[in-house]
Amino acid sequence: MSGHLDPVLLSRIQFAFIIAFHILFPSFTVGLASWLAVLQWRRLRTGNAVYGDVYHMWVKIFAVTFGMGVVSGVVMSFQFGTNWSAFADRAGNILGPLLGYEVLTAFFLEASFLGVMLFGENRVGRKTYFASNLIVAAGTLISAFWILAANSWMQTPRGFSIAPNGLFFPLSWKQIIFNPSFPFRFAHMVTAAFLTTAFVVGGVGAWYLLRARHVRQARVMFGMAMIMAIFVAPMQLLFGDAHGRNTFEYQPEKVAAMEGLWESERGAPSILFGWPDQKDEVTKYAIEIPKLSSLILTHELNGLVRGLKEWPRDERPPVALVFFAFRVMVVLGVLMILTGLTALVLFLKKRLFDTRWFLGWCVAMSPAGFLAVLAGWCISETGRQPWVIQGLMRTSQAVSPVKGFAVALSFCAFVLTYAVVFGAGVHYILKLIRKGPEAEGQIYGSHGLSEPALITDPATKKE
Repeated sequence: MSGHLDPVLLSRIQFAFIIAFHILFPSFTVGLASWLAVLQWRRLRTGNAVYGDVYHMWVKIFAVTFGMGVVSGVVMSFQFGTNWSAFADRAGNILGPLLGYEVLTAFFLEASFLGVMLFGENRVGRKTYFASNLIVAAGTLISAFWILAANSWMQTPRGFSIAPNGLFFPLSWKQIIFNPSFPFRFAHMVTAAFLTTAFVVGGVGAWYLLRARHVRQARVMFGMAMIMAIFVAPMQLLFGDAHGRNTFEYQPEKVAAMEGLWESERGAPSILFGWPDQKDEVTKYAIEIPKLSSLILTHELNGLVRGLKEWPRDERPPVALVFFAFRVMVVLGVLMILTGLTALVLFLKKRLFDTRWFLGWCVAMSPAGFLAVLAGWCISETGRQPWVIQGLMRTSQAVSPVKGFAVALSFCAFVLTYAVVFGAGVHYILKLIRKGPEAEGQIYGSHGLSEPALITDPATKKE
């Protein structure tokens, strides 16, 4: 039976499952940590207990999400030793230190000061407590820095040498870390994390407003989330364009798969929708906009865009998966921008908090950030196949010498374990959301602030 199970394919599916599951948590906690710091800043500046109510609810959710992210991240790192030992052996001299730096400079920082955030509010001064929020937020960004540096090096490797035995050795850490795709990938991913958090928080706030529950706190959640949608969603469009042009320069076959283009041509069209047929090397039923791909990718109407036929069949990524994932990501991005524009119009009309159809729309958009992140990572990782290190090491060369049956068995165990453990975590988060924020009663009673400050903040003037 095991002879019919391909260990390379199964290892890829297993790693895809684990990394897709893991990326959901940091894509939420990176933005949530920064938002919690903003809430504490507003709480200190205005003396408004409503910000404290919102903070105390979401810091619990942050703790649970952070814990699940750590657990799933540890499992993911174990995969390098169990399923991808050949890859770990050859690239460990470069990727090992990068992942080690992430633990030393980010994880320890986050874990230590998260304890202060959860248990130290009444034990340290309010400025020290605020500083702990800033440090945790900085830690999440530093963690993203190192992880994305490692991933970007695999996409656009620089600053290394290859020994006669095939091992990779570092020559320039500056070139390794700040490789050509890293700045664009980092900006794109961090912005995606902020948007993911904004739409989750906004969706929860909209849900409360629709049910007339926790109205003051819900207005803070929803209003701050829509500010992010108004300003950050258009920024993501610019970052995405810059990242796409960088990919077009260094990984043109990935871009050809994203666009569903098979023939190299000047003035290449943009295919809005179609069905890529990898066997016949054609995108069927294509709905095209003439010259748009050339304009977007080269900023010239007649710019040259290389088609997939310029690469051998065994060096092309799975086209259909990349093609459709790209369209999912773009559609969700456009919907986020439209949501922000609609929020701006409703705010100017003073109808932001009581337009029920828009509140319902924002509830429906709550998972949009997660879906966009998953689609983006599918493009990034599937689009560089068959390479695990672009142009240098194939995925088939990276797998451990294990039988397919063993991989299938461990994969089933992971699915069952994740369903139970993380299902319980998600259930608890939903329980916290259903319960909602609890009123403090007074603002920083132990620090001398008092209830009248409640009326001084614009967030509480209208009910």
